[in-house]
Amino acid sequence: MEISARNMLKGKVSQITPGAVNTEVEIELPGGMQIVSIITVKSAKGLGLEVGKDVYAVIKASNVMIAVD
Repeated sequence: MEISARNMLKGKVSQITPGAVNTEVEIELPGGMQIVSIITVKSAKGLGLEVGKDVYAVIKASNVMIAVD
């Protein structure tokens, strides 16, 4: 995976809260800090997100996106 964003934080999905349109994804970073992202239900399913999966929080401007290998 290559991406132009400079701020990528690797962590593990610690909680997934799906809604009607969006899904809240909590990521636990090394050291125990948490970061939360809101993505579409379709994106969460397409990425195959599940608790314990390794992911990257990709930060560009005011957005936090989720990426997987």
